Amino acid sequence: MFCKLSGLVTEADWKTWKPEHIAPYLDVALECFGPGRLMIGSDWPVCTVAGSFAQVMNLVLDFFSKYPEDLRNAILGGNAEKFWKLAPVSDEFC
Repeated sequence: MFCKLSGLVTEADWKTWKPEHIAPYLDVALECFGPGRLMIGSDWPVCTVAGSFAQVMNLVLDFFSKYPEDLRNAILGGNAEKFWKLAPVSDEFC
């Protein structure tokens, strides 16, 4: 079982949410699922009722910036690759 970190801002007050309002929920998700079963998700375009795509993604990116690189890499892409059995994207395509 994996947990996608999305829909966070649409469950908060759309006009007044701040990252510190969402952080406790990210703490619980990390504690419950561990870094090997969490993955980032934007909830785009639904998220745009409460924030821009950049705000929503930066919420999670900023929260996990304090953690080791391997944990961040797992949550920000590696776990999704495992879950959906995707091949990693090569730099030659970028």
